[in-house]
Amino acid sequence: MANKLRPCPCATGDRFDYEVCGQEVQVEHIKAYVCKPSGKSDKAVVVIHDIFGWQLPNTRYMADLLTANGYIHLPDFFVGKEAWKPSDDWSKFDDWLKTRDARKINKEADAVLKYLKEQCGAKKLGVIGFCWGCIAVRHLMMTYPQLKAGVSLYGLIKDSDDVSNLLNPTFFIFAEKDEFIPLGQVTLLEQKLKQNCKVDYEVKIYPGQTHGFVHHKREDINPQDKPCIEEGRKDMINLLNKYI
Repeated sequence: MANKLRPCPCATGDRFDYEVCGQEVQVEHIKAYVCKPSGKSDKAVVVIHDIFGWQLPNTRYMADLLTANGYIHLPDFFVGKEAWKPSDDWSKFDDWLKTRDARKINKEADAVLKYLKEQCGAKKLGVIGFCWGCIAVRHLMMTYPQLKAGVSLYGLIKDSDDVSNLLNPTFFIFAEKDEFIPLGQVTLLEQKLKQNCKVDYEVKIYPGQTHGFVHHKREDINPQDKPCIEEGRKDMINLLNKYI
């Protein structure tokens, strides 16, 4: 796809500094950013990063935001491989992506879920993912029945993608003006889910928004986007609260 060669909006314009709430830990063979709630909790949410990796401030901000929902675990699903950088040569993106298959993360997922259960006492588990992480979310939601809820935020959809065997409720968030995910792909997803999905799901398109809007601090730059950004975050949290 030609549009893969353009810089992803996740990479530009709104990285920001903030006081972090979590800490970095080693979980078997991978590193992770973990946030702990102020009170006792038996809930946990796994946050799956986009192509810019687990250290991106935007994604850690979202992890901190979700801490009220229990333990939050943001693992390095690239397992030490370099994350994509905005300055990288986008003509080489396809080759880079082939070495980071979002469907081949079971070893990492097993380590994360074991850590959350044994070290954090988590009994109720959910997962959210951004962009690249959405492919991982769909894979995990069709593989791990212990994940009781999933949220997929602006993930690429292919004609060949299987979404019919989701094991538990999943919420799909899209942006109306996403230059990487045409609305035709969203329609295709809705058709597949309507025909085959046997669990609760929701597909929602947020008007006027572009790729990456929920985990950007864009409301400080474009105040007109603030209502949709806040709505997306609220919807994500409500889904997690409802099912875990």
